[in-house]
Amino acid sequence: MTGTGEGTSAQQICQQIYAELRKVFFGQDQVVSQVLAALLSGGHILLEGKPGLGKTHLVLALANTFGGEFGRIQFTPDLMPTDVTGFTLFDMKSQTFQMRRGPVFTNLLLGDEINRAPAKTQAALLEVMQERQVTIDGESIKLDPPFMVLATQNPIEQEGTYPLPEAQLDRFLMKVVIDYPDQASEEQVVSQVTSGASASGIDASEVERICSQEEIIQAQRECASIQAVPEVVRYAVNICRATRESQGISLGAGTRGAISLIQVAKAYALINGRGFVTPDDVKSASLPVLRHRVQLAPELAISGQKVDDAVAGIVNAVEAPRV
Repeated sequence: MTGTGEGTSAQQICQQIYAELRKVFFGQDQVVSQVLAALLSGGHILLEGKPGLGKTHLVLALANTFGGEFGRIQFTPDLMPTDVTGFTLFDMKSQTFQMRRGPVFTNLLLGDEINRAPAKTQAALLEVMQERQVTIDGESIKLDPPFMVLATQNPIEQEGTYPLPEAQLDRFLMKVVIDYPDQASEEQVVSQVTSGASASGIDASEVERICSQEEIIQAQRECASIQAVPEVVRYAVNICRATRESQGISLGAGTRGAISLIQVAKAYALINGRGFVTPDDVKSASLPVLRHRVQLAPELAISGQKVDDAVAGIVNAVEAPRV
């Protein structure tokens, strides 16, 4: 595997970042792997989980592992698009217009409770995610790579929210669900948070810096160059087509879903030190990649079936190639 600098391979960097993140985010190994895969794929994540499960710690710690800048936006119903992107302001002293850059000018952006902002403000962030640039008063400014958005949704509070439309949900590479940790991990969190004199919490800044931003960009290039043979690509497409043809699904995954499946599968292959994608990589990527792109038919939703169960059933029914 090609090195990313000073003889350190992309796989080694991934393993070291993974180990550092586990120091501050306990009992959520699968979530850590998925976030790392999204970073390597150059995609964005929709994080769903109840409050107090360490989402901010995870993003801040990830930024610290490669010396990246961290930004945060707390979405509220009165948040304006300019509060996200920035604006120009007339400076009386210099008699000129000065540009004030918004919080999106960063490497890792945590958008807290994105569904609390109105559609116009949500659209401003989603445009930045897609184009990797900000337009302020007609001037387009490119964002410095790497750039990644991790937007959170609170699944237990729906009053006063503006749910993301399906077309905008599709912009997110993955939807990652953070559940409560197991008992041993939860005891470890409580013990570490309350052991300090101030009991202020686990310090995400204590994670070691593993690599530079340039090495992350190089790792992203390596990830894109991972080989996916036609049989594996066909497998990803077949899974997405199966979601559109299933009787219990009212909205299936489109072509972007298949593209995302291969992108995340390539990241899993890189993390595991392989230069090629296997059908198991695609299968592992299917749930976080497809769960927000699939909608259950009303009769299934009423019966209490979950989207994750429906997606898992469809994936298991699609024959995997032997490659």
